[in-house]
Amino acid sequence: MPPILGPFTGTLAGSRAPKSARSHLRMAGHPRKELITVKMKKIVAIGAAVGVAIAGFAFAAPANAEPVSNSYVLVGSDTLQDSVNALTNGTSISGSFVRVTSAGATVGSFDAFGSSSIQTKPNGPYFGRPSGSGAGVNALRASINGTALYSGNAAVPTKTISGQVDIARSSSGPGANANAAGLLLYVPYSRDAVSYAYKGDSTAIGALTTAQLKQVYESNTPVTINGTVVVPRLPQGSSGTRSFFLSAIGVTTLGSTVNDVNNTTPENDASVLGANEIIPFSAASWVAQSNGATGVSTIGTTGVQLGSTNGIAPFTGTGTALVPNSAYYSSTLGRDTYVVVEYKRVNSNDPAYDANLAALIDPTVGQSLTNFGSFATTSGAVKKKFGFLAPVSTTAQRAFATI
Repeated sequence: MPPILGPFTGTLAGSRAPKSARSHLRMAGHPRKELITVKMKKIVAIGAAVGVAIAGFAFAAPANAEPVSNSYVLVGSDTLQDSVNALTNGTSISGSFVRVTSAGATVGSFDAFGSSSIQTKPNGPYFGRPSGSGAGVNALRASINGTALYSGNAAVPTKTISGQVDIARSSSGPGANANAAGLLLYVPYSRDAVSYAYKGDSTAIGALTTAQLKQVYESNTPVTINGTVVVPRLPQGSSGTRSFFLSAIGVTTLGSTVNDVNNTTPENDASVLGANEIIPFSAASWVAQSNGATGVSTIGTTGVQLGSTNGIAPFTGTGTALVPNSAYYSSTLGRDTYVVVEYKRVNSNDPAYDANLAALIDPTVGQSLTNFGSFATTSGAVKKKFGFLAPVSTTAQRAFATI
């Protein structure tokens, strides 16, 4: 296989925003603040009056105005967005200032949920916001294809988005789309794990087994466990957490007790749960929200807890000092997560090679997206604060024979 990322050969070594109300303003070279959060209605008011362009980001008058990237754009996974936002906005959560940039230019990471449409690059089209891992990868494919129509959601007309997305965040691997000659490259980002969040009696439903979870999600009649009728819920269909969870517990066909009609439920949002409801939840996101790393927590005082699947707790510690439990992360409920790029753009033997993009996903670069170093000055130290561990596999995987 031709070398990837210059010297590599294919083996790589090693502020949760409210989902509808805020937008992250990334300012290149800002000397003081790591992250400036601007409420959407304020952006709209300013943009409608005069229009704004700040350090490579432009604001237009539409009600869904959002910062525009002056270099590379990431979309996709909700699970990864908080840590990626911290890295691209800049953060001192590790004890030292860390910010991932590209040749001095800022990198734009767009949330999985928010306004129905986004504009990612100057003068680019507004298109449906990619919500989740699958939607992010599909947006990347449409961006590469150039002529395929893309629809992020039903509220926004389909359109071509050539060159508007450079990187997809994915909380799951390529699965059946893996292909040794694939046109995309999945590069390991971190290690996460998935459990279930629940609202109810911990003695009844706080330690469900994978067999019990399979029964709950496959059943066509209500399932009672320890005297409690368990109500199953799922995140929206493009969620990588959803697809991984169902695969991990062995579910191929959902039971009718899972109400999945017109499902738009976001990932990792504990506030959606009612009495005795359960939903797949990223352990890393739970740790990050509990520790205050995300800025905004959906856990708070909602009375929701994270289940100990098969009797193993996904984390240790209490309160705002949670730490991932490596035993849980290394179980069958653990998963590596990825950033996804076009293969030829990071293959140094290809005429389309982009050295700056390749550097962004080079794990040997201390402040790259895929680094998992231990020093406070590295991206890896930041990701640990967001509940992630180093990926088990450091091998990049090619996928998708066609775009």
